[in-house]
Formats: sequence, structure tokens, C-alpha cells
Amino acid sequence: MTHGHTLDTPGASPEESPSLVGHDDYAFSRVPASARYSWWSVAVQRFGQLSALAQFFLAASIGVGMGFWDAMLAILIGSVLLEVVTIFLGMAAVREGLSTSVLARWTGFGCKGSTLVGLGLALSLTGWFAVQNEVFAEGLHVVFPAVPVWLLCVLGGVAVTLIVVYGFASMTWVAYVTVPAFLLLATWSMVSELRHHSLSSLINAPPAGTEISLAVGTTIVAGGFIVGAIFTPDMARYNRSTADVVKQTVVGVTFGEFYVGVAGVLLAHAVKASASSDAGLVIGIIQSTSGTLGVLILVASILKINDWNLYPSSLGLVNAAQGLFGKNLNRAVAAVALGLIGSVLSALSFADHFQAYLVELGILFPPIAGIMVADYFVLRTWRAELDESRARNALPTTVPDWVPAGLVAWAVAYAFGKYSSENPEFLAAINVPAVSSLLVAFALHIGLGKLGLARGIRIRPTEKG
Repeated sequence: MTHGHTLDTPGASPEESPSLVGHDDYAFSRVPASARYSWWSVAVQRFGQLSALAQFFLAASIGVGMGFWDAMLAILIGSVLLEVVTIFLGMAAVREGLSTSVLARWTGFGCKGSTLVGLGLALSLTGWFAVQNEVFAEGLHVVFPAVPVWLLCVLGGVAVTLIVVYGFASMTWVAYVTVPAFLLLATWSMVSELRHHSLSSLINAPPAGTEISLAVGTTIVAGGFIVGAIFTPDMARYNRSTADVVKQTVVGVTFGEFYVGVAGVLLAHAVKASASSDAGLVIGIIQSTSGTLGVLILVASILKINDWNLYPSSLGLVNAAQGLFGKNLNRAVAAVALGLIGSVLSALSFADHFQAYLVELGILFPPIAGIMVADYFVLRTWRAELDESRARNALPTTVPDWVPAGLVAWAVAYAFGKYSSENPEFLAAINVPAVSSLLVAFALHIGLGKLGLARGIRIRPTEKG
């Protein structure tokens, strides 16, 4: 594979089809070699997903419920689980150059089945977009109390939408700015606060709030980013090699989880904060250590995570429109529509009513990753067709509408995850619903595939994107 972008300057490849609005970003085609990026550029994007207020809040929540070393163990286990999923999906993506929902057509779901994946991602991530956008507005409202939250929601949503309209290239530039700023903020916050405390006393301090178990802490870490791991192909298709995928994942996930994790846990112990259901905990911590500038940097970091809520949403919607109706929807147009919807929902304080739904989706989505990895690497159901078409830089000429094995595995694994989440005593200390449901889907899809149910039904010519 040739490298392309030798200077690694973000920009649309000249090979991409012309678009009237923004960049279509190969929404229904393979990313060519000339449009790939260095592993570092993609790693910054990955780290950007983990260097935001929500991840800081997650770490602080663990910090108030666990001792330091237990919290580090929970982060380690959760990170390793995420890395395994991310690396395998990334390896498939860098090889095929396809987005998550399009790749799903030939990895366990079929054309119609992949629309469920695409629509599910679009609904879930647009909801997260609204939630994060409202957190962005509330954080900014702390600095500018005269500006109403609803207006800040609209402004923040429009800003992120404009970034996503121009695709991966503009999102890379945002990462180059916000990620270093966030690192400096986290470092300064730790240094400023820890000057007043003994590091050894913080490390050995008991939980500041209600104690949580290692299993719960691991679930918080793994569940907090599992959806981000699932849409890895949307990002990793811009990598140049499988080695790049491994490097970006180890650096992005490990460094992201541990750096933000250590900062959040230590600061939570330092300020003796109690857990909260909103972003006030983290904003309070940052404001007490870094002042107004710190809050501004923290809020700005939400732009980086929120563009990766909207971008996969637009790709998923494009795949669904093509798969269900044969309509070639422009990805940038899809991003504008979803961005406007998310902005309005956040302005209407939608986040308060959506959290339970998002938790439910957090159980629904992990099996997708297990099915795709099982089909691509173990069953290799459509690998011959994918290999042949990749040589032509095209899609396979045929595709199934539905794949019974994938759909059954998805349904059973979801039921398993749902039951285990509602019954914490089930599987006791190893009960991590997001992970256990993924493993069930992986094993069941392989078993059904061995029975001949993974090839799919109603195999027909692939429609052009």
C-alpha cells in the first residue's frame, strides 16, 4: 500500500468524488491509499475522543468510589478489553478501507442488517451529541452567565457541525489544537492541586464517596468507550497499515485512559468530591485548580469528542439510506441534518430524558463488534469477495440482504447483557455486561456460522453508492 499524504497535510484526496456540500469522505467506497494519514494523525484523533470532559468525569467518578490502586486496576482491565476490540476492528478497516456500517454488510449483517447497525449508531451518537453539547453549553455558561444555555447549545452544535461537514481533514486540525490544550490543562490542574497535598496520602486514601467494586469500575471504563471502539473502522480506514492501527490504539487508548484516569482519580481524592450525575463535579474541580481559562479549555475539548459523535452518525445514516431506499445521500448533508437535530435537542434539555436510553444502547451495541470480528477473522465468510474487490478498489459485486447468524447472535447477546446488567450478582466479580455480551455474540456467531447460517439470504448484486 502506498503512503500518500507524505507531508501528512489534512485535506480531501483528489480521488474523492466531487461533493456540493463539504466532503463526502468515501461514505460508500474504499478510502484510497492516497487519502491515508500517518498513524500519529489518527492517534491524535483517537486520543481526542478520550481527552474530554466526559472522560474526566468518568475517571473522577471512579476516583470517588475506589482507592487509587483499585481504580488503576479497573482502568487497566477496561483499557485492555477496549484495545483488543479496537485493534481487531481497526485491522479489518485498514485492510478494507470501509466505514463501520458498510463493512458490516460483509461481516455478519448483510445489506439490510447493516442498516440496523447504521441507524443504531446514528440514533445513539446523535443522542450523545446532544448530551455532550448540553454539557458544553452548561460549562460555557459558568464563564458567561449572561448568555442563556439554549443559545450556547445552538452555537456549540453549529460549530461542531461545520467541523464535521468538512470531514476527517478538518477534524484532524481540531484535534491538533484541543488535545495539547487538554493535556496542559490536566497537567496544570494536577500540579496546582497536588502542591497542597501529600501524594502518598492521596494514593493511599480511602474512597471519598460510596465505594464501588472492581467489576463496577471496570464496567464504567469499558462501557464508557465501547461504542467508540465499535465505530473504530470509521477512523481506522484512514490508517496505512495494521502496525499503525496497533500503535495508534496503544498510544491513544492506553495513554488516554491512564493520563485522564490518573488526573481524574487524584483530583477527586484531593478535593474530596462526591459523585454526581452531571458535569458539575469535574467543572468544579477544574475551576478550583485552573480558574476560568481551565474551564474554557475543558469545554473546548468537548468539540473534539463531539465531532466523533456526529461523524459516524452521518456515515451510518448514509449507509442506511442507500441500503433501505437505494438513495445516495451526501454524507455532509446528513451531518448537517443530524447536527441540527442534536443541537435543538440539547437546547431543549433533551439530555435529562435520554440518559436511560443511552445506557440501554450501551448494552445493545457491544455484540456488533463481536459479530464483525468473528465473521471477518474466524469464519472469513466473504473474505474471498472482499479480497478480489479490494484489488479493483471497489465493493464486492454481490451482497446478502440478511445474515441469520448475525441477527440471532445479536439478539441473544443483547438479552444476555440486559440480564447481567439488571442482576449484578450474575457472574459475580467478572460481570462486565458490555464485555460479556460481546463475547457471547462472538462465540454464538461462530457456532451458527459453522452451521452454514453466516453466508446470508437473498444474495444479490451490490447497488452502487
